[in-house]
Amino acid sequence: MTIQTTRPGDAPVLDRATSIEPGLRALIVAGIAAAHAEAVDRDGRFPAEAIEAAKAQRLMGLTVPVALGGEGASLATAADVCYALGRACASTAMIYAMHLTKVACIVGHGIGQTWQEALLERLCREQLLLASSTTEGQGGGNLRSSAAAIERDGEAIILDRAATVISYGAEADGVVTTARRAPDAAASDQVLAVFLKEDYALERLSGWETLGMRGTRSFGFRLRARGRPEQVLAVAYPTIHAETMTPVSHILWSSAWAGIAAGAVERAQAFVRQAARGAGGQMPPGDAQYGKAASSLRTLRGMIAQGLDRYAAAGEARALGSLDFQTAITMLKVETSELALATVSSAMRACGLAGYRQDGPFSIGRALRDILSAPIMIHNDRITANLAGTSLLATVPASLRD
Repeated sequence: MTIQTTRPGDAPVLDRATSIEPGLRALIVAGIAAAHAEAVDRDGRFPAEAIEAAKAQRLMGLTVPVALGGEGASLATAADVCYALGRACASTAMIYAMHLTKVACIVGHGIGQTWQEALLERLCREQLLLASSTTEGQGGGNLRSSAAAIERDGEAIILDRAATVISYGAEADGVVTTARRAPDAAASDQVLAVFLKEDYALERLSGWETLGMRGTRSFGFRLRARGRPEQVLAVAYPTIHAETMTPVSHILWSSAWAGIAAGAVERAQAFVRQAARGAGGQMPPGDAQYGKAASSLRTLRGMIAQGLDRYAAAGEARALGSLDFQTAITMLKVETSELALATVSSAMRACGLAGYRQDGPFSIGRALRDILSAPIMIHNDRITANLAGTSLLATVPASLRD
């Protein structure tokens, strides 16, 4: 193993032969993310130091097969990394979770395609950061509908897309985007395409002045891209969405949210201990809220573990597209986002005014503002309404569905 450093305080730069466990590397990155988290939130800036550290620790290709230059880590390991980052900086954790979701789509459905495999090798070699573009126009969070289409221009393909948001789009090395298969295709007839920075131009359409998750810099952009037909994955997007996009994103997002909640619970624990010491051992009024927060955090982590087990079992049984699995993995996002919010809220109540304040070591303000994004990042009401419609159709005889 070779470890190189550039300046004192920088994260170690690892070569491909590293044997350091991903968990330890994640803690190194989390330490750097935590040191800059306040500035990232205050200034609404990209967490450049943390992402550079993740690249130095070779975490960008964490789940890419070893044969293609990656680390070959499991989804469970990736979830642990997102959890560790979430405890330090919510924006860093969410950026990393979105990146790994795009990587998972390419690994899961691009292996066997020469261009896609070469991309994965380059991603690992150069530690590229991939952004996601799956929403556009008035459709908002409807990932299963696209307005812009892939068009042919001689031997090239082009795409002109007005994206509602492209998180960290200006800082990414590439964009993975949905689009209609062709100009005459239905909105639901989608493909997934990968464009690298040299393939596209971005024109900013909207800002990102939000309560939390400020460092994701999720501006709206007009994306104008030009590439080769091979940059479109051969597998139709509905399959990618069901088998990889939804389960991986929901597991990794949930892990990032659990990390945010864990950071808040740790602050609540520290406050309760200090208050008890100052009162001669008498527990403060917020002790019950701390107990509630700690209990709900354990439940939250258990739900994620169950989601990982369910995903592995469905994959082995080739049942990723089944209604039962899709319902469970979709509801994982709804349930964990709500529980994470409740956990952070309980942690703030445990700290009382010390948690409500923006200054001081026990402030829960940033965690609360960040976690408020969880239920509306693809709105829970939209998800449950769509599931209700799907379940209803599944129980109605085909002859009566017209």
